[in-house]
Amino acid sequence: MAILDKHAIIEKSPTLLLTFSLLVVSVGGLVEIAPLFWLENTIEEVEGVRPYSPLELTGRDIYVREGCYTCHSQMIRPMRDEVERYGHYSLAAESMYDHPFQWGSKRTGPDLARVGQRYSDAWHVDHLIDPQSVVPESIMPKYSFLMDAKIEPEHIEALLKTHRFVGVPYTDEQIQMASDDFYVQADPEADYDGMLERYPGAAVANFDGQKALTEMDALVAYLQVMGTMVDFSTFTPDASR
Repeated sequence: MAILDKHAIIEKSPTLLLTFSLLVVSVGGLVEIAPLFWLENTIEEVEGVRPYSPLELTGRDIYVREGCYTCHSQMIRPMRDEVERYGHYSLAAESMYDHPFQWGSKRTGPDLARVGQRYSDAWHVDHLIDPQSVVPESIMPKYSFLMDAKIEPEHIEALLKTHRFVGVPYTDEQIQMASDDFYVQADPEADYDGMLERYPGAAVANFDGQKALTEMDALVAYLQVMGTMVDFSTFTPDASR
């Protein structure tokens, strides 16, 4: 009874209630946040995850610019219905080089976390030009203008430097070769071996089938890399975390 009486004193005094509430929140916050300062990394690093190539990174910027994230999430939850439909649940490491990440919760269209290499380049191009031609029930708008939007890598080195500034481990060589890598990824006839050494597993193709390099090339290059970096046939979670 004595304890309840003392609690009533706190409840009747706005000043005491505010003071003790702030104290409880502060202690709870310190307990949760302080340990993070002694951790080198809060994300389990996974073999295969790499920074985006210059063309993929450009495509990602186009994806964000066009608001694709407002209808398509990139986060598969570890629930049976999600895993059976989309594939292995998403790992934090897969988004460690995303600024900002594209997780989201809105799904007017399907989740795209594992869309890479599921469809051909031609399918993606047709889908972006006229979504209803391949998915009749789709309400997605047309993006045919991307076929006519030619692009040049005039700011690509600055873009990679900016991402390195916020923690993406682009090397000096990757930044120096950014313009060349930008072009050769969309040209199967070019010498792209060096680009593949810098960005293992990157798809090399004339993505939109045109001679000119366009925003469609960049966007399809980005779509084709989604969810392809990690080999889930050999992946095992770190049980110590």
